[in-house]
This record gives sequence, C-alpha cells and structure tokens, in this order.
Amino acid sequence: MKKKLICIIPALSALMYSVMVSGMTAFAEDEATSASSTQAQTETGSVFWTLVFPLIIMFALLYFLVIRPQKKRDSELKSMQESLEVGDEIVTGGGIVGIVVSTGDDTVVIETGGARHKLRIKTWAITENVTAQERVKALQSAEKKKKESALASAGVVEDEPEKKPKKLKKVDDSKEKNKE
Repeated sequence: MKKKLICIIPALSALMYSVMVSGMTAFAEDEATSASSTQAQTETGSVFWTLVFPLIIMFALLYFLVIRPQKKRDSELKSMQESLEVGDEIVTGGGIVGIVVSTGDDTVVIETGGARHKLRIKTWAITENVTAQERVKALQSAEKKKKESALASAGVVEDEPEKKPKKLKKVDDSKEKNKE
C-alpha cells in the first residue's frame, strides 16, 4: 500500500499543478476577449474543468486513501472491544497490561501485576487483545500444518528450490595449451 502511495502521489501532484496553472491562465485573459457570449460559455466550462474537477478528484483520493481505511480500522477495533472474554490478556491505550476478570456494558475489570491489583477501565481504552492475536496465529499455524500433513499423506511433496550448480572457474586457453 505504501509503495502504491509513493507512486501515485507525485503523479497526482503534477496533474493538479498543471490543472491549476491552466486555471490561472484562464483568468488572466484580457477583458475585451471575454466580452463575447461564446467565449463566456467556454470560460464557464473551463472553470469547471480547472477548478471544480480537481477538487472532486482530491476529495475522492482523500476518501479512498485516508477516510475509508481509518473507518475499517475503527470498525475492527470496536468489534475486538465488543468480543472481549474473561481470561483475555489485553493492553490499554496507556500501556497497562492485564487479564480480563469481568466485563460490563461499557467497562471491563482487569487484573494486573503479581499482587493481583484490579482496575476498572472503559472498553474504549482497550487497544489490543493479545490473547486473540495468539489464537489467530495458532489457527494459522494449525491450518498450515494440516495442509502439509494432507499433502504428505497424499504423497505429494512440495518442490524444493533447485540448488544451483557451482560456477566453474574459467580456464584460460593459453594455460591449457601450456599444460599440453
């Protein structure tokens, strides 16, 4: 995603610059030439293409590059906060690590430290569910192992990359002639 942004941003900025420059030159014409009605109609069309159209493009890019991904992250965070279970290890926005003891409507009681201190925090303060991430990693590794065992039981072995032969040293023809 970052590589795409790095490629897209300079091209778009160059496009926007050229459109803005052409928009500025459209308004720099003499008043005498803009008096006719046909040119007035073409100027309103050019105003749309030079001022309004680039703004529409900028707002569309802003939506797809900034707003939409942020909404997706927010919805994922909210679903994680709503799916907390007793026994999950969580991390708060302030960096407090604890284990969920009980959950309420908008609060969670966590247990921290070796002395088993209990804290009641708001669910919006929870930024990470460590236990859920570990579960996902375990499921992924289990699926990978299951796939590998299924392939092995079927007698299919994944091809290993072939080892490249060692490069042979070049031998000068003159040396070979001397040896003979």
